[in-house]
Amino acid sequence: MAALHEDETMGLLQRLNHASFSHGIHPAEHKEGTRDKAIRRLPFAPRLFVPLSQHIGAPAVPIVRVGQEVVRGEPIARADGFVSVPLHAPATGRIEAITLMPTATGNRAPAIVLHVYQADNQVVGFGNEVDLARLDRAALIEAIQQSGMVGLGGGAFPTHAKLRVPEGSVIDTLLVNGCECEPYLTTDHRVMLEQTHALLEGIRIVMRACGAGRAIIGIEDNKPDALEVVRQAIPSDSPIEARAVKTKYPQGAEKILLKTLLGREVPSGGHIFQVGASMVNVGTAAAIGQLIPRGEGLIERVITVAGPGIEKPGNYLVPLGTPTDFLLEQLGFNGSEAEVIMGGPMMGKSLPSLEVPVIKGTSGLVVMNEAFLNQPVRKSYPCIKCGECVNACPMHLNPKELGLLAAKREYALMAERFNLNDCFECGCCSFVCPSAIPLVQQFRIAKTYNREHAA
Repeated sequence: MAALHEDETMGLLQRLNHASFSHGIHPAEHKEGTRDKAIRRLPFAPRLFVPLSQHIGAPAVPIVRVGQEVVRGEPIARADGFVSVPLHAPATGRIEAITLMPTATGNRAPAIVLHVYQADNQVVGFGNEVDLARLDRAALIEAIQQSGMVGLGGGAFPTHAKLRVPEGSVIDTLLVNGCECEPYLTTDHRVMLEQTHALLEGIRIVMRACGAGRAIIGIEDNKPDALEVVRQAIPSDSPIEARAVKTKYPQGAEKILLKTLLGREVPSGGHIFQVGASMVNVGTAAAIGQLIPRGEGLIERVITVAGPGIEKPGNYLVPLGTPTDFLLEQLGFNGSEAEVIMGGPMMGKSLPSLEVPVIKGTSGLVVMNEAFLNQPVRKSYPCIKCGECVNACPMHLNPKELGLLAAKREYALMAERFNLNDCFECGCCSFVCPSAIPLVQQFRIAKTYNREHAA
């Protein structure tokens, strides 16, 4: 574990000059269209498609039947084991079906179809206030699991599982990711400005759950208003601190922000708890601060809808399960063709169907139009060994060698000798490649092959 003296020295340097990391890239931000737009609630769609798998781990198991009426916030599926979370009804209505529905991966997966009662006032009908002072760490972690909370930054890993520290490990610092380095997305920016009290309350709950003695909120310096608002809200005697970090992609990645704020590195193939830290996204912390004291479940989230193909870009509070086509109808699609990316343009997925709904890990929808789709497709050429990908990789891997091995299908060798599994698929290498080689896509194929071969 890194020495505290090293952390303190680095902290002083960070106050003098905004902290950063080596390598990375500076893509155009495209945040000007939504960063000043306050969060608004949209109408409820007539039908909500609630996938049973909205998180890493085992899918939830339905506890409702077709034809059953449910009220908003009522549990509709239970967790199937520890690395799993329950689901709650995003609206008052009737269970219309439990069937296969399209997902962002292109597959069809089980989902609960909820017919929404449009005339209902949609008040949350489930939840009991919780006396947090009486809950120990185990009870807090259980409450977080029962809320259905997962990482809202896009990772969708069950939050309670991340906070249960393995025996023998000690967490001294909770890191809170307020970087939001993906282009177009401003969800976390608005949450920090508009839900500051809930954010700090959630950080205090998470600190207790993981045993951390202090918390550091890392906010990119392109959000000075959020940094100021958060700093003003933190009491002077609080163990919570907000720090500015340099605007650079992918500053918000877990291992990168750990290095930036604490100077600690996770061993290859290791986890962040091994170096005494844990991390949550600001959206996750704010949702915990709102839901856990009320004993409620996660039924909606804030997303950014932006891009050249949308007439009313902004930040919207929408029920989980809201279909993409309903959002485009409400916000106005500007064009006759579209590519819709779920998440940011660097790490998001292009949707195979507009029936795909907003889920817990959906941080935004980026809508492109004809002007984007009609751009000439870049042709791939052989690697010229320029080293641009090596200079860009934030994990200091060698994408050039990995790409050459991928072309020869030496997938096992990529993992064994070139640390393929340390790649978190940020896309920096593909972004800078002058030969337009789809490196990150090759790496995904290699990882998938290795996982299937191991299974």
